[in-house]
Amino acid sequence: MEEIHIGHQDHKLVPKNYKKPYTCDGCKEPGIGSRHRCECEDCDYDLHKHCLFYKSTTCHDFFTNSAFKFLLHPPGQDERWCDGCGKLVRGFVYHCKEKGWDLHPCCMNLPNKLKVDNIKFKLRDNVLKKCFWCKRKRLEGSVSGIRGWSYVSKCDRYHFHVNCASEMMLQGWKNEPCSNSDYNDYNDQTAPDSLALALENLELPVQGRFRGNGGDKFIRIVKMFFKVFVGILLGDPFTITLTCLAELIR
Repeated sequence: MEEIHIGHQDHKLVPKNYKKPYTCDGCKEPGIGSRHRCECEDCDYDLHKHCLFYKSTTCHDFFTNSAFKFLLHPPGQDERWCDGCGKLVRGFVYHCKEKGWDLHPCCMNLPNKLKVDNIKFKLRDNVLKKCFWCKRKRLEGSVSGIRGWSYVSKCDRYHFHVNCASEMMLQGWKNEPCSNSDYNDYNDQTAPDSLALALENLELPVQGRFRGNGGDKFIRIVKMFFKVFVGILLGDPFTITLTCLAELIR
């Protein structure tokens, strides 16, 4: 299905699936696997699904009674930071003029509440424990006033920075045996799902206290959470469905 985007009106964009990671030309954030790419061979232009299918105005449950407007560029001359992941805004953005909030299109898509294998998670911007992935409470390089979101489980055992998803996703791809081979280039939608393959090769920072006595279940929940989360982040429902089915039959 071909699409035209207001940020790239000269050519149509078509769905593609390559294993090789890319940088979205809309929000300037990393992606892997499925994308929408310019049909012109000489035009190296890719968009996340959320960047292509944007909403002119929308809202997020984390920010009650606030309206966000989609913009091709961050407003004003000063640097702006995403109130979701805490990273710099360099391209497409949802901006709340009244409150001065900004969200990357992918962050706008993240649900305020998430359930993984009967474990309930909720977005928070103030946490008391360290992130499982980066081992920090506060995001490295974050600016004053913007802590960045974390998903925290209701049982308070699982803590994950939203910002750590991109690093986790790319690390999984680097660990894949064929990540540097010609096997990278898929353009067929029936090709193996590259995101799912990359996440299968993710090496989690497992500490001794997670081994035994429920440690296996902890790691299983962590892996399942990351897979579902990144699937949501990149708008990849196939990965989410595949992950849930795989876990159910184990």
